[in-house]
Amino acid sequence: MQTTHSSTILFHNTMRITDGRLDDFRHAIAQAVAFAREHGPQLMVEVFVDEERMLAHSFQLYRDSDAIRTHWRLSDPYIRGVMEHCTVQHFEVFGEPDHDIVAALQTPDGASFPFVVLPRLAGFNCLETSGRGETRSS
Repeated sequence: MQTTHSSTILFHNTMRITDGRLDDFRHAIAQAVAFAREHGPQLMVEVFVDEERMLAHSFQLYRDSDAIRTHWRLSDPYIRGVMEHCTVQHFEVFGEPDHDIVAALQTPDGASFPFVVLPRLAGFNCLETSGRGETRSS
């Protein structure tokens, strides 16, 4: 079986919303997503809230590791604003980001929230790929 070659990377962030902070969390997420839509490099951002369990799920699709770096650089104040109202329960990275992206998921003291990096096996997308003029990649 041949592995799919694509630079796209999907993040799935599961966040535990702090008790009593749901409205603040919603507001901070709305601001962050609005900023990303206007200025961010993401191809897709979707956030879902499970109020019963006080969990939120954020999905972000990037063209490549450079887009992730750009997102982190531009969005840091918005990310910090969201994190005032939640903690990361688990972070999943689907695709093959550069090593510095994976290393950045750890704090300077080496601590980290739980995360996993899962390499692509097979798939395709209908999104335009950067610099190639292609409409499909596999």
